[in-house]
Amino acid sequence: MYKIPKQSFTTEFKQEAVRLVEAEGKSPAQVARDLGISEQTLSNWRKASKAGKLAAGTGKAIHYARADGVIPLRAENAWLKMELEILEKATAYFAKRSQ
Repeated sequence: MYKIPKQSFTTEFKQEAVRLVEAEGKSPAQVARDLGISEQTLSNWRKASKAGKLAAGTGKAIHYARADGVIPLRAENAWLKMELEILEKATAYFAKRSQ
């Protein structure tokens, strides 16, 4: 599993993520993967939304277009780096065995 770097999101982004889970019926795990956030973060946003604490104007803002494009790419990049590391280790292991 990879670690997602600490990021800030607009309230609108958080509300949209919660809406995807609750109104459209998508699974929290799938929404979290699609948006490049952790499931726990999404869970926290859902709890805040139900408690009425996820109001407009709170939280540090990043541009929504950036969050929509760059963040999932960063998560995918981290995943691909992890896969590459595994493949490099496997290659080294099998190279030693064949000698």
